[in-house]
Amino acid sequence: MADRRAVPDVDRAAASRRALERRRGRASLKRDLTTRVIAPQDVLRQATEDADSDAATMRITDFLTALPAIGAGKRDRLLEELSISPVKRLGGLGVRQRVALSEWLDQRFPRHRPRAARSRLLVLAGPTAVGKGTVAAHIRQTHPEIHLSVSATTRSPRPGEVDGVHYFFVDDAEFDRLVAEGQLLEYAVVHNKHRYGTPRGPVDAALAEGKTVLLEIDLQGARQVRAAEPSASLVFLLPPTWDELVDRLVGRGTEDAEERTRRLRTARTELAAQNEFDYLVVNGDVATAAEEVVELSSGSAR
Repeated sequence: MADRRAVPDVDRAAASRRALERRRGRASLKRDLTTRVIAPQDVLRQATEDADSDAATMRITDFLTALPAIGAGKRDRLLEELSISPVKRLGGLGVRQRVALSEWLDQRFPRHRPRAARSRLLVLAGPTAVGKGTVAAHIRQTHPEIHLSVSATTRSPRPGEVDGVHYFFVDDAEFDRLVAEGQLLEYAVVHNKHRYGTPRGPVDAALAEGKTVLLEIDLQGARQVRAAEPSASLVFLLPPTWDELVDRLVGRGTEDAEERTRRLRTARTELAAQNEFDYLVVNGDVATAAEEVVELSSGSAR
């Protein structure tokens, strides 16, 4: 007689698929924590609010070691200090344990605090392949009143890029001249390979006319603009997940494997600098991200 308690093969297969999806979800979340795409406080909040989330099912040990500069030794000492068992999952923490962990996270990883004052000079930066150019292009199309600065670069045009529209493509001698004559608001070597810079004249002219100006530049350039124009509003564009950032970089197919590796290494460093910026915007949807950026200008209608 057949055992009625036996689990049908189809149910076992479905359970196996769900378990695999759950493991992949937790692995992706750990990568997001390690690369600072998501704040640990947000992961703890997800675990508290949704008992069925990937965050809730993550072991506390995996959560802590996914955080930057937290190794096994620090993890174990912290768990002892907070009186949390190493077998606990984030969703299974008691109220006192959650509060203690939350306080430690706020102390160890201070939350980003948006700047109160806003400027007509917007600086948009972020890691490679996050979609800065796409968001800036959307703003150009939907908000013609905003002056989008065109950078000069020594790299070659990518397919579809137009000189004077996407970039001013110049050789090294011309770039040297712009630097020597002080015609660049900022400039930097990006990915240890090509130079980029923002011509100062068009920016100053647009601001003098009362326009909002958007600069789409890299992290080094944003720091230079902050030094030259402290009132500028710096906006950091984040990917929705680290895996999405990798997929975008691979998907555009404009770099070889060595260049992709170099850019992803740089992206980790850039993501770690996000708290230097006044505002954070997640580029999960281009149109939504573009509108959020525009709203951060002192010249936007609110």
